[in-house]
Amino acid sequence: MSTDNEEFRDSIGTLTEDGERQWVYPKKPSGALYDYRKWVSYFLLTFLLVSPFIKINGNQFLLFNILERKFNIFGFPFWPQDFYLFVISMIIGIVFIAFFTVAFGRVFCGWICPQTIFMEMVFRRIEYAIEGDRGKQIRLDKMPWKRDKIIKKGTKWIIFTLISFIIANVFLAYLISSDELFKYMKNGPLNHLATFVPLLIFTAVFYFVFAWFREQVCIIACPYGRLQGVLLDKKSIVVAYDHKRGEAENGRKKFRKNEDRAALGHGDCIDCNQCVQVCPTGIDIRNGTQLECVNCTACIDACDEIMDRVDLPRGLIRFESEENIEEKKPFVFSTRMKAYSAVLTILTGLLIAMLFIRSSVEAKVLRLPGQLYETQKNGNISNVFTYKLINKTTHNIDSVQFKLLSHDGKLKLVKGSDFTVPKQGLSEGTLFIEIPSNVIESEENGIEIGVYSKGELIDKTTANFMGPRTFK
Repeated sequence: MSTDNEEFRDSIGTLTEDGERQWVYPKKPSGALYDYRKWVSYFLLTFLLVSPFIKINGNQFLLFNILERKFNIFGFPFWPQDFYLFVISMIIGIVFIAFFTVAFGRVFCGWICPQTIFMEMVFRRIEYAIEGDRGKQIRLDKMPWKRDKIIKKGTKWIIFTLISFIIANVFLAYLISSDELFKYMKNGPLNHLATFVPLLIFTAVFYFVFAWFREQVCIIACPYGRLQGVLLDKKSIVVAYDHKRGEAENGRKKFRKNEDRAALGHGDCIDCNQCVQVCPTGIDIRNGTQLECVNCTACIDACDEIMDRVDLPRGLIRFESEENIEEKKPFVFSTRMKAYSAVLTILTGLLIAMLFIRSSVEAKVLRLPGQLYETQKNGNISNVFTYKLINKTTHNIDSVQFKLLSHDGKLKLVKGSDFTVPKQGLSEGTLFIEIPSNVIESEENGIEIGVYSKGELIDKTTANFMGPRTFK
Protein backbone atom coordinates (compact mmCIF):
# COMPACT_ATOMS: atom_id res chain seq x y z
CA MET A 1 0.00 0.00 0.00
CA SER A 2 1.50 3.28 -1.05
CA THR A 3 1.52 6.00 1.57
CA ASP A 4 3.35 8.59 -0.57
CA ASN A 5 0.27 9.64 -2.55
CA GLU A 6 -2.77 10.21 -0.38
CA GLU A 7 -4.61 12.50 -2.80
CA PHE A 8 -7.45 9.98 -3.09
CA ARG A 9 -8.42 10.86 0.48
CA ASP A 10 -9.03 14.50 -0.46
CA SER A 11 -12.39 13.69 -2.08
CA ILE A 12 -14.82 10.80 -2.37
CA GLY A 13 -14.35 8.32 -5.20
CA THR A 14 -17.67 9.10 -6.86
CA LEU A 15 -16.72 12.69 -7.76
CA THR A 16 -14.64 13.87 -10.71
CA GLU A 17 -11.94 16.52 -10.39
CA ASP A 18 -14.55 19.06 -11.49
CA GLY A 19 -16.83 18.07 -8.62
CA GLU A 20 -19.40 16.32 -10.81
CA ARG A 21 -21.04 12.98 -10.04
CA GLN A 22 -19.04 10.05 -11.39
CA TRP A 23 -21.46 7.22 -12.00
CA VAL A 24 -20.35 3.86 -10.58
CA TYR A 25 -20.77 0.83 -12.86
CA PRO A 26 -19.81 -2.12 -10.63
CA LYS A 27 -19.11 -5.40 -12.31
CA LYS A 28 -21.52 -8.18 -11.37
CA PRO A 29 -19.91 -9.98 -8.41
CA SER A 30 -19.55 -13.72 -8.05
CA GLY A 31 -17.83 -16.10 -5.70
CA ALA A 32 -18.25 -17.96 -2.42
CA LEU A 33 -18.70 -14.89 -0.22
CA TYR A 34 -21.20 -13.39 -2.65
CA ASP A 35 -23.22 -16.62 -2.48
CA TYR A 36 -23.24 -16.38 1.32
CA ARG A 37 -24.33 -12.73 1.07
CA LYS A 38 -27.21 -13.75 -1.20
CA TRP A 39 -28.52 -16.27 1.32
CA VAL A 40 -28.22 -13.75 4.18
CA SER A 41 -29.91 -11.10 2.05
CA TYR A 42 -32.76 -13.36 0.96
CA PHE A 43 -33.42 -14.27 4.58
CA LEU A 44 -33.40 -10.63 5.71
CA LEU A 45 -35.54 -9.52 2.76
CA THR A 46 -38.09 -12.20 3.58
CA PHE A 47 -38.05 -11.17 7.22
CA LEU A 48 -38.47 -7.50 6.34
CA LEU A 49 -41.29 -8.02 3.85
CA VAL A 50 -43.22 -10.62 5.86
CA SER A 51 -42.89 -9.35 9.46
CA PRO A 52 -45.74 -6.77 9.39
CA PHE A 53 -48.13 -9.44 8.09
CA ILE A 54 -47.37 -12.09 10.74
CA LYS A 55 -49.43 -12.17 13.92
CA ILE A 56 -48.71 -13.80 17.25
CA ASN A 57 -51.64 -14.02 19.69
CA GLY A 58 -53.43 -11.42 17.62
CA ASN A 59 -50.49 -9.00 17.72
CA GLN A 60 -48.60 -7.91 14.63
CA PHE A 61 -45.06 -9.33 14.78
CA LEU A 62 -43.44 -5.90 14.32
CA LEU A 63 -45.35 -2.61 14.61
CA PHE A 64 -44.05 0.92 15.12
CA ASN A 65 -47.20 3.02 15.23
CA ILE A 66 -45.70 6.31 16.37
CA LEU A 67 -48.89 8.35 15.87
CA GLU A 68 -51.00 6.13 18.16
CA ARG A 69 -47.99 5.25 20.33
CA LYS A 70 -48.45 1.52 19.88
CA PHE A 71 -45.47 -0.77 19.38
CA ASN A 72 -45.18 -4.51 18.91
CA ILE A 73 -41.77 -6.13 19.13
CA PHE A 74 -41.70 -9.81 18.16
CA GLY A 75 -45.40 -10.04 18.92
CA PHE A 76 -45.19 -8.42 22.37
CA PRO A 77 -47.17 -5.17 22.70
CA PHE A 78 -45.44 -2.13 24.19
CA TRP A 79 -47.08 1.11 25.26
CA PRO A 80 -45.76 4.63 25.92
CA GLN A 81 -45.40 3.59 29.56
CA ASP A 82 -42.83 1.01 28.38
CA PHE A 83 -40.76 3.65 26.60
CA TYR A 84 -37.87 3.06 28.99
CA LEU A 85 -37.57 -0.47 27.56
CA PHE A 86 -37.38 0.96 24.06
CA VAL A 87 -34.65 3.40 25.15
CA ILE A 88 -32.61 0.60 26.71
CA SER A 89 -33.05 -1.49 23.55
CA MET A 90 -31.82 1.40 21.41
CA ILE A 91 -28.80 1.90 23.66
CA ILE A 92 -28.04 -1.83 23.41
CA GLY A 93 -28.29 -1.59 19.62
CA ILE A 94 -25.89 1.38 19.50
CA VAL A 95 -23.39 -0.28 21.85
CA PHE A 96 -23.59 -3.52 19.86
CA ILE A 97 -22.96 -1.75 16.55
CA ALA A 98 -20.05 0.17 18.08
CA PHE A 99 -18.60 -3.03 19.54
CA PHE A 100 -19.10 -4.94 16.29
CA THR A 101 -17.43 -2.11 14.32
CA VAL A 102 -14.46 -2.00 16.68
CA ALA A 103 -13.97 -5.74 16.23
CA PHE A 104 -15.05 -6.39 12.62
CA GLY A 105 -15.30 -3.04 10.83
CA ARG A 106 -18.24 -2.08 8.63
CA VAL A 107 -19.49 -5.60 7.92
CA PHE A 108 -22.97 -4.57 9.06
CA CYS A 109 -23.20 -2.16 6.11
CA GLY A 110 -22.26 -4.71 3.49
CA TRP A 111 -24.21 -7.71 4.80
CA ILE A 112 -27.16 -6.54 6.92
CA CYS A 113 -28.04 -2.91 6.16
CA PRO A 114 -31.41 -2.69 4.31
CA GLN A 115 -30.03 0.00 1.99
CA THR A 116 -27.23 -2.29 0.76
CA ILE A 117 -29.44 -5.37 0.57
CA PHE A 118 -32.12 -3.67 -1.52
CA MET A 119 -29.54 -1.92 -3.70
CA GLU A 120 -27.24 -4.85 -4.39
CA MET A 121 -29.61 -7.81 -4.19
CA VAL A 122 -32.77 -6.35 -5.74
CA PHE A 123 -32.31 -3.21 -7.82
CA ARG A 124 -28.78 -3.92 -9.05
CA ARG A 125 -29.64 -7.51 -10.00
CA ILE A 126 -32.65 -6.26 -11.98
CA GLU A 127 -30.34 -3.81 -13.70
CA TYR A 128 -27.90 -6.58 -14.60
CA ALA A 129 -30.77 -8.67 -16.00
CA ILE A 130 -32.09 -5.85 -18.20
CA GLU A 131 -28.99 -3.83 -19.17
CA GLY A 132 -26.24 -6.42 -18.80
CA ASP A 133 -22.95 -6.31 -16.92
CA ARG A 134 -20.61 -3.38 -16.41
CA GLY A 135 -19.37 -2.99 -19.98
CA LYS A 136 -22.84 -3.23 -21.52
CA GLN A 137 -24.21 -0.65 -19.07
CA ILE A 138 -21.46 1.82 -19.93
CA ARG A 139 -22.05 1.37 -23.66
CA LEU A 140 -25.84 1.65 -23.22
CA ASP A 141 -25.51 4.97 -21.37
CA LYS A 142 -23.30 6.34 -24.13
CA MET A 143 -25.75 5.31 -26.84
CA PRO A 144 -28.23 7.83 -28.32
CA TRP A 145 -31.85 7.53 -27.24
CA LYS A 146 -33.08 5.01 -29.77
CA ARG A 147 -35.52 2.11 -29.58
CA ASP A 148 -33.27 -0.40 -27.76
CA LYS A 149 -32.15 2.09 -25.12
CA ILE A 150 -35.67 3.46 -24.55
CA ILE A 151 -37.09 -0.06 -24.07
CA LYS A 152 -34.36 -1.14 -21.64
CA LYS A 153 -34.31 2.07 -19.63
CA GLY A 154 -38.10 2.37 -19.61
CA THR A 155 -38.56 -1.23 -18.48
CA LYS A 156 -36.01 -0.79 -15.72
CA TRP A 157 -37.58 2.45 -14.47
CA ILE A 158 -41.09 0.95 -14.46
CA ILE A 159 -39.93 -2.09 -12.46
CA PHE A 160 -37.98 0.16 -10.08
CA THR A 161 -41.11 2.26 -9.52
CA LEU A 162 -43.26 -0.82 -8.82
CA ILE A 163 -40.73 -2.21 -6.33
CA SER A 164 -40.43 1.20 -4.66
CA PHE A 165 -44.22 1.30 -4.32
CA ILE A 166 -44.22 -2.18 -2.74
CA ILE A 167 -41.48 -1.16 -0.29
CA ALA A 168 -43.45 1.98 0.61
CA ASN A 169 -46.56 -0.14 1.34
CA VAL A 170 -44.57 -2.52 3.54
CA PHE A 171 -43.07 0.48 5.32
CA LEU A 172 -46.62 1.81 5.84
CA ALA A 173 -47.72 -1.56 7.27
CA TYR A 174 -45.02 -1.21 9.92
CA LEU A 175 -46.37 2.23 10.84
CA ILE A 176 -50.15 1.85 10.79
CA SER A 177 -50.50 -1.98 10.96
CA SER A 178 -51.19 -4.41 8.14
CA ASP A 179 -54.89 -4.55 9.05
CA GLU A 180 -55.25 -0.81 8.50
CA LEU A 181 -53.28 -1.06 5.26
CA PHE A 182 -55.61 -3.73 3.87
CA LYS A 183 -58.62 -1.69 4.96
CA TYR A 184 -57.27 1.39 3.14
CA MET A 185 -56.62 -0.69 0.03
CA LYS A 186 -60.15 -2.08 0.15
CA ASN A 187 -61.73 1.35 0.60
CA GLY A 188 -59.65 2.87 -2.18
CA PRO A 189 -56.95 5.58 -2.13
CA LEU A 190 -59.38 8.46 -2.72
CA ASN A 191 -61.01 7.76 0.65
CA HIS A 192 -57.65 7.98 2.43
CA LEU A 193 -55.78 10.76 0.65
CA ALA A 194 -54.05 11.82 3.88
CA THR A 195 -52.31 8.45 3.82
CA PHE A 196 -52.10 7.85 0.08
CA VAL A 197 -50.23 11.10 -0.68
CA PRO A 198 -47.42 10.36 1.85
CA LEU A 199 -47.31 6.82 0.39
CA LEU A 200 -46.59 8.27 -3.05
CA ILE A 201 -43.97 10.59 -1.54
CA PHE A 202 -42.22 7.64 0.10
CA THR A 203 -42.40 5.75 -3.20
CA ALA A 204 -40.66 8.68 -4.91
CA VAL A 205 -38.03 8.82 -2.15
CA PHE A 206 -37.28 5.09 -2.42
CA TYR A 207 -37.11 5.34 -6.21
CA PHE A 208 -34.76 8.32 -5.97
CA VAL A 209 -32.50 6.50 -3.51
CA PHE A 210 -32.23 3.24 -5.45
CA ALA A 211 -32.37 4.57 -9.01
CA TRP A 212 -30.10 7.61 -8.66
CA PHE A 213 -28.65 8.39 -5.22
CA ARG A 214 -27.48 4.81 -4.65
CA GLU A 215 -24.05 4.46 -3.01
CA GLN A 216 -24.14 8.15 -2.05
CA VAL A 217 -26.41 7.15 0.86
CA CYS A 218 -23.55 5.12 2.34
CA ILE A 219 -20.88 7.68 1.50
CA ILE A 220 -22.59 11.01 2.19
CA ALA A 221 -25.86 10.55 4.10
CA CYS A 222 -25.20 7.67 6.51
CA PRO A 223 -23.44 8.77 9.72
CA TYR A 224 -22.24 5.24 10.40
CA GLY A 225 -19.48 5.56 7.82
CA ARG A 226 -18.10 8.56 9.70
CA LEU A 227 -18.02 6.51 12.91
CA GLN A 228 -15.40 4.28 11.38
CA GLY A 229 -12.81 6.99 11.82
CA VAL A 230 -13.15 6.94 15.61
CA LEU A 231 -14.06 3.28 16.13
CA LEU A 232 -11.57 1.44 13.93
CA ASP A 233 -8.00 0.84 14.98
CA LYS A 234 -5.12 -1.39 13.90
CA LYS A 235 -6.65 -4.36 15.72
CA SER A 236 -10.01 -4.19 13.89
CA ILE A 237 -10.67 -6.91 11.33
CA VAL A 238 -11.74 -5.33 8.05
CA VAL A 239 -11.66 -6.08 4.34
CA ALA A 240 -7.98 -5.34 3.75
CA TYR A 241 -5.42 -5.56 0.97
CA ASP A 242 -2.19 -7.30 2.00
CA HIS A 243 0.16 -4.64 0.66
CA LYS A 244 3.20 -6.49 2.01
CA ARG A 245 2.48 -9.42 -0.24
CA GLY A 246 0.85 -7.48 -3.06
CA GLU A 247 3.48 -4.79 -3.52
CA ALA A 248 6.70 -6.48 -2.31
CA GLU A 249 9.79 -4.33 -2.98
CA ASN A 250 9.09 -3.03 -6.48
CA GLY A 251 5.31 -2.76 -6.43
CA ARG A 252 2.58 -4.43 -8.46
CA LYS A 253 3.04 -5.51 -12.06
CA LYS A 254 0.94 -6.95 -14.88
CA PHE A 255 1.04 -10.73 -15.09
CA ARG A 256 3.26 -12.50 -17.56
CA LYS A 257 3.26 -16.25 -17.94
CA ASN A 258 6.31 -18.14 -16.61
CA GLU A 259 7.69 -14.93 -15.09
CA ASP A 260 9.58 -15.15 -11.77
CA ARG A 261 7.91 -12.22 -10.02
CA ALA A 262 9.68 -12.87 -6.71
CA ALA A 263 13.11 -12.65 -8.34
CA LEU A 264 12.14 -9.33 -9.96
CA GLY A 265 10.90 -7.97 -6.62
CA HIS A 266 7.25 -7.62 -7.67
CA GLY A 267 4.32 -8.52 -5.47
CA ASP A 268 1.40 -10.83 -6.20
CA CYS A 269 -0.94 -8.01 -7.29
CA ILE A 270 -1.08 -8.16 -11.09
CA ASP A 271 -2.86 -4.79 -11.36
CA CYS A 272 -5.91 -6.28 -13.08
CA ASN A 273 -8.23 -3.71 -11.42
CA GLN A 274 -10.94 -6.34 -10.91
CA CYS A 275 -11.22 -5.33 -7.24
CA VAL A 276 -11.92 -1.76 -8.36
CA GLN A 277 -14.40 -2.68 -11.09
CA VAL A 278 -16.48 -4.86 -8.78
CA CYS A 279 -16.65 -2.31 -5.93
CA PRO A 280 -20.18 -0.86 -5.50
CA THR A 281 -18.80 2.40 -4.06
CA GLY A 282 -16.07 2.85 -6.68
CA ILE A 283 -12.98 2.74 -4.45
CA ASP A 284 -9.61 1.04 -4.79
CA ILE A 285 -9.21 -1.19 -1.74
CA ARG A 286 -5.46 -1.26 -2.40
CA ASN A 287 -5.30 2.30 -1.06
CA GLY A 288 -6.13 1.01 2.40
CA THR A 289 -9.15 1.41 4.68
CA GLN A 290 -11.50 4.14 3.42
CA LEU A 291 -14.79 5.45 4.75
CA GLU A 292 -16.51 4.50 1.46
CA CYS A 293 -15.78 0.79 1.99
CA VAL A 294 -18.88 -1.07 3.21
CA ASN A 295 -17.05 -4.39 3.64
CA CYS A 296 -19.29 -6.10 1.09
CA THR A 297 -16.41 -8.52 0.27
CA ALA A 298 -17.00 -8.30 -3.50
CA CYS A 299 -13.32 -7.41 -3.97
CA ILE A 300 -12.27 -10.53 -2.04
CA ASP A 301 -14.19 -12.80 -4.41
CA ALA A 302 -12.87 -10.97 -7.47
CA CYS A 303 -9.26 -11.12 -6.29
CA ASP A 304 -9.48 -14.80 -5.29
CA GLU A 305 -10.77 -15.66 -8.76
CA ILE A 306 -7.83 -13.87 -10.37
CA MET A 307 -5.34 -15.51 -8.01
CA ASP A 308 -6.74 -18.92 -9.03
CA ARG A 309 -6.27 -18.08 -12.71
CA VAL A 310 -2.63 -17.05 -12.31
CA ASP A 311 -1.85 -19.89 -9.89
CA LEU A 312 -1.08 -17.66 -6.91
CA PRO A 313 -2.35 -18.16 -3.33
CA ARG A 314 -5.74 -16.74 -2.43
CA GLY A 315 -6.16 -14.12 0.28
CA LEU A 316 -4.37 -11.13 -1.24
CA ILE A 317 -7.52 -9.25 -0.20
CA ARG A 318 -9.13 -10.76 2.89
CA PHE A 319 -10.68 -10.13 6.28
CA GLU A 320 -7.67 -9.09 8.31
CA SER A 321 -6.44 -6.47 10.75
CA GLU A 322 -3.81 -3.91 9.86
CA GLU A 323 -1.76 -5.15 12.80
CA ASN A 324 -1.77 -8.69 11.43
CA ILE A 325 -0.68 -7.56 7.96
CA GLU A 326 2.06 -5.30 9.30
CA GLU A 327 3.31 -7.34 12.25
CA LYS A 328 1.71 -10.79 11.78
CA LYS A 329 -0.01 -10.50 15.15
CA PRO A 330 -3.13 -12.68 15.59
CA PHE A 331 -6.49 -11.19 16.49
CA VAL A 332 -7.01 -10.70 20.23
CA PHE A 333 -9.74 -9.07 22.29
CA SER A 334 -8.45 -5.61 23.11
CA THR A 335 -9.23 -3.73 26.31
CA ARG A 336 -11.70 -1.57 24.42
CA MET A 337 -13.52 -4.63 23.08
CA LYS A 338 -13.70 -6.11 26.57
CA ALA A 339 -15.17 -2.85 27.88
CA TYR A 340 -17.84 -2.83 25.15
CA SER A 341 -18.60 -6.49 25.91
CA ALA A 342 -19.03 -5.77 29.61
CA VAL A 343 -21.37 -2.81 28.98
CA LEU A 344 -23.35 -4.84 26.43
CA THR A 345 -23.72 -7.76 28.86
CA ILE A 346 -24.90 -5.50 31.69
CA LEU A 347 -27.43 -3.65 29.50
CA THR A 348 -28.77 -6.89 28.02
CA GLY A 349 -29.17 -8.40 31.48
CA LEU A 350 -30.95 -5.25 32.65
CA LEU A 351 -33.34 -5.38 29.69
CA ILE A 352 -34.14 -9.07 30.26
CA ALA A 353 -34.80 -8.43 33.95
CA MET A 354 -37.12 -5.51 33.14
CA LEU A 355 -39.00 -7.59 30.61
CA PHE A 356 -39.63 -10.26 33.25
CA ILE A 357 -40.94 -7.78 35.81
CA ARG A 358 -42.95 -5.81 33.25
CA SER A 359 -46.63 -5.85 34.16
CA SER A 360 -49.24 -6.72 31.54
CA VAL A 361 -51.66 -4.32 33.26
CA GLU A 362 -50.79 -0.81 34.37
CA ALA A 363 -52.94 1.39 36.60
CA LYS A 364 -52.62 5.12 37.26
CA VAL A 365 -54.75 6.86 39.90
CA LEU A 366 -54.35 10.64 40.24
CA ARG A 367 -56.17 13.15 42.36
CA LEU A 368 -58.49 15.32 40.27
CA PRO A 369 -56.64 18.60 39.56
CA GLY A 370 -58.07 21.68 41.28
CA GLN A 371 -60.23 19.67 43.69
CA LEU A 372 -59.76 19.99 47.46
CA TYR A 373 -60.78 17.43 50.04
CA GLU A 374 -64.30 17.28 51.46
CA THR A 375 -65.34 16.60 55.04
CA GLN A 376 -68.31 14.25 55.20
CA LYS A 377 -71.12 14.38 57.83
CA ASN A 378 -69.57 11.42 59.63
CA GLY A 379 -66.26 13.29 59.91
CA ASN A 380 -64.46 11.25 57.21
CA ILE A 381 -62.25 12.97 54.63
CA SER A 382 -63.11 12.43 50.95
CA ASN A 383 -61.00 12.95 47.79
CA VAL A 384 -61.97 12.54 44.16
CA PHE A 385 -59.57 10.76 41.81
CA THR A 386 -59.33 9.89 38.13
CA TYR A 387 -58.05 6.50 37.07
CA LYS A 388 -56.57 5.11 33.87
CA LEU A 389 -56.13 1.35 33.47
CA ILE A 390 -54.10 0.06 30.50
CA ASN A 391 -54.51 -3.51 29.28
CA LYS A 392 -51.40 -4.64 27.38
CA THR A 393 -52.70 -8.18 26.81
CA THR A 394 -54.63 -9.64 23.87
CA HIS A 395 -57.76 -10.48 25.91
CA ASN A 396 -60.35 -8.47 27.80
CA ILE A 397 -59.95 -8.07 31.54
CA ASP A 398 -63.39 -8.45 33.15
CA SER A 399 -64.89 -7.63 36.55
CA VAL A 400 -62.20 -5.08 37.43
CA GLN A 401 -62.47 -3.50 40.88
CA PHE A 402 -60.34 -1.17 43.01
CA LYS A 403 -59.69 -1.74 46.71
CA LEU A 404 -57.96 0.50 49.23
CA LEU A 405 -55.03 -1.46 50.68
CA SER A 406 -53.14 0.97 52.89
CA HIS A 407 -55.96 2.44 55.00
CA ASP A 408 -59.31 1.52 56.44
CA GLY A 409 -61.71 3.42 54.23
CA LYS A 410 -64.17 3.32 51.38
CA LEU A 411 -63.53 3.37 47.63
CA LYS A 412 -66.39 3.94 45.23
CA LEU A 413 -66.53 4.23 41.45
CA VAL A 414 -68.66 7.02 40.00
CA LYS A 415 -70.21 4.57 37.52
CA GLY A 416 -70.97 1.04 38.65
CA SER A 417 -69.06 -1.25 40.96
CA ASP A 418 -66.79 -2.90 38.36
CA PHE A 419 -65.86 -2.57 34.68
CA THR A 420 -64.09 -4.27 31.77
CA VAL A 421 -60.79 -3.18 30.22
CA PRO A 422 -60.71 -4.08 26.50
CA LYS A 423 -57.76 -5.96 25.03
CA GLN A 424 -54.85 -3.69 24.12
CA GLY A 425 -56.97 -0.79 25.25
CA LEU A 426 -57.61 1.38 28.27
CA SER A 427 -60.42 2.35 30.60
CA GLU A 428 -60.75 5.73 32.26
CA GLY A 429 -63.07 7.02 34.92
CA THR A 430 -63.55 8.72 38.27
CA LEU A 431 -63.65 7.34 41.80
CA PHE A 432 -64.07 8.61 45.36
CA ILE A 433 -61.94 7.57 48.32
CA GLU A 434 -63.15 8.24 51.88
CA ILE A 435 -60.83 7.79 54.88
CA PRO A 436 -61.59 8.37 58.60
CA SER A 437 -60.13 11.64 59.80
CA ASN A 438 -58.38 10.05 62.79
CA VAL A 439 -55.96 8.17 60.48
CA ILE A 440 -55.09 11.21 58.39
CA GLU A 441 -51.62 12.23 59.53
CA SER A 442 -50.82 15.28 57.36
CA GLU A 443 -51.89 17.45 54.47
CA GLU A 444 -50.51 14.93 51.95
CA ASN A 445 -50.84 11.21 52.58
CA GLY A 446 -49.63 8.35 50.44
CA ILE A 447 -52.19 5.63 49.82
CA GLU A 448 -51.95 2.25 48.08
CA ILE A 449 -54.70 0.92 45.83
CA GLY A 450 -55.08 -2.63 44.55
CA VAL A 451 -56.53 -3.56 41.16
CA TYR A 452 -58.49 -6.80 41.13
CA SER A 453 -59.99 -8.87 38.33
CA LYS A 454 -62.51 -11.51 39.42
CA GLY A 455 -61.11 -11.25 42.94
CA GLU A 456 -57.47 -11.71 41.86
CA LEU A 457 -54.92 -8.95 42.43
CA ILE A 458 -53.45 -7.91 39.06
CA ASP A 459 -51.69 -4.64 39.89
CA LYS A 460 -50.99 -2.08 42.59
CA THR A 461 -50.65 1.66 42.37
CA THR A 462 -50.20 4.63 44.71
CA ALA A 463 -51.82 8.04 44.95
CA ASN A 464 -51.67 11.19 47.06
CA PHE A 465 -54.58 11.77 49.44
CA MET A 466 -55.15 15.34 50.67
CA GLY A 467 -56.18 16.13 54.24
CA PRO A 468 -56.64 19.28 56.36
CA ARG A 469 -53.54 21.13 57.51
CA THR A 470 -54.75 21.19 61.07
CA PHE A 471 -54.48 17.42 61.41
CA LYS A 472 -51.33 16.16 63.10
